[in-house]
Amino acid sequence: MTAEIHQLHGDRPPSLDPMMALVAADMNEVNSVILDRMQSEVPLIPELAGHLIAGGGKRMRPMLTLACGKLLDYPGRRHCKLAAAVEFIHTATLLHDDVVDKSDLRRGRKTANIIWGNSASVLVGDFLFSRAFEVMVEDGSLKVLKILSRASAVIAEGEVNQLSAQRRIETSEDQYLAIINAKTAELFAAACKIAAVVAERDEATEAALDAYGRNLGIAFQLVDDAIDYVSDAETMGKGVGDDFRDGKVTLPVILAYARGSAEEREFWKQAIVGHRTSDEDLAFATSLLRKHDTIADTLARARHYGQRAVDAIGGFRASQAKAALTEAVAFAVARAY
Repeated sequence: MTAEIHQLHGDRPPSLDPMMALVAADMNEVNSVILDRMQSEVPLIPELAGHLIAGGGKRMRPMLTLACGKLLDYPGRRHCKLAAAVEFIHTATLLHDDVVDKSDLRRGRKTANIIWGNSASVLVGDFLFSRAFEVMVEDGSLKVLKILSRASAVIAEGEVNQLSAQRRIETSEDQYLAIINAKTAELFAAACKIAAVVAERDEATEAALDAYGRNLGIAFQLVDDAIDYVSDAETMGKGVGDDFRDGKVTLPVILAYARGSAEEREFWKQAIVGHRTSDEDLAFATSLLRKHDTIADTLARARHYGQRAVDAIGGFRASQAKAALTEAVAFAVARAY
């Protein structure tokens, strides 16, 4: 694939800065809602939730809700509270994911499960899910509630599907795409689509923003899965090769296994079941990915989905919001973390 994202920002590297500037005032309101709703009389809850929420994340999903509101010239404030609900859903899934994956680093800091233990992380994740649904109910829109509640269910299904596929080298490309569509792209899509609902736009607009967010989410995850093998812990904020050691069969591995010799395929079988996970094995695995161009092909696939995201909002008039959303796609496929 040779799809290219047409840039609107000249020679500088793509950045989230235009989108951050576009929604800065609204994000202040979102952050106030987040801070208020994560409070509890049980001290451990705000302490643990605050550790992750204050951990330097890009807040990309709630920013997408706000930016899509700007794209539609929505003058109201409902989307600010709903953007906070989106962030609560995302944060809750991170807490649960880190327990499942036994992760010890996120965004360069110790994970909550390492500091406070698995039980506390799971329960605070449940608390944040509850807060998200509380905010949705207060909004009063059954359509918004349907979109975000469905997203929460689909994310959980995606995580279970990924767990079922873990350490199974025979995982197909179709199954992999179904997993990342569910566990990552679904919330991107929902975050964008709810802006069309609160702005009372038609179903075609809802579908366009859903398509933008979904394709962006798939591109985002494809890049994550590629750079797990070629970036570094300081840049990524998590351990290098975590997917390899956890036995996650991502697209670079699926392609390398399909293209490899019998000897290479045997290595992948042993590695994915957990018998070949040393630093030397990781280095060898990375060499096989490079040999068969699977990192480059995964990133090319990410650019393809990124272009689909850009195309999905092609029918909207030119504006600062459209330019920022377009550049957000370019950032997602060009980043090294």
